[in-house]
Amino acid sequence: MTGRELEWSRGDRAKAAAKLMVGWVALLWLLEVVDVVSGHALDGLGITPRTPSELVDVVPAAFIHFGFAHVAANSVPLLVMGFLAALGGLRRFAAVCALIIVADGLGVWLIAPAHTNTAGASGLIFGLFGYLLVTGFVERRPLGVLVGLLVGAVWGTSILVGLAPTQSGVSWQGHLLGLVAGVATAFVFKRRTPEPT
Repeated sequence: MTGRELEWSRGDRAKAAAKLMVGWVALLWLLEVVDVVSGHALDGLGITPRTPSELVDVVPAAFIHFGFAHVAANSVPLLVMGFLAALGGLRRFAAVCALIIVADGLGVWLIAPAHTNTAGASGLIFGLFGYLLVTGFVERRPLGVLVGLLVGAVWGTSILVGLAPTQSGVSWQGHLLGLVAGVATAFVFKRRTPEPT
């Protein structure tokens, strides 16, 4: 592959990642519009812990929010971190997101306080943060390490605040579980370095 071909493939990958994440965030806003117009009918897709029928909401809960301010707070970090993670390949990114969303949702279902309703993309955001933070170190890729350090510098403080159990109305359990799931995902989807021939 020539340098020009490699450059184009990287450019195409960046365009695909950008389109995916703009579409993803747009979907979250559209769903919130539908939720408001329907009298918040979609809020029921959040996770109520330890209720067997709520297991079907583990995945949808990651796409539902409680108001436009909730969506707005999640939009920029999801857009940026999702874009950076998707640069590694869309299929890999889809698998990473699926694992984080399912692990985080099941964890919330198991340990969140009774009679609560948890929804939003923040569990995925915390997961992508953890994934980006450690992937470069796990795979020993200098560019990945740099990305992880930059992500940590920009969002590290917000992540720590989001883990504090003192915030009312915030699922620190979902944040913590998402973070742990993201770090674990970096190991699960570790790229194998080809052995020298």
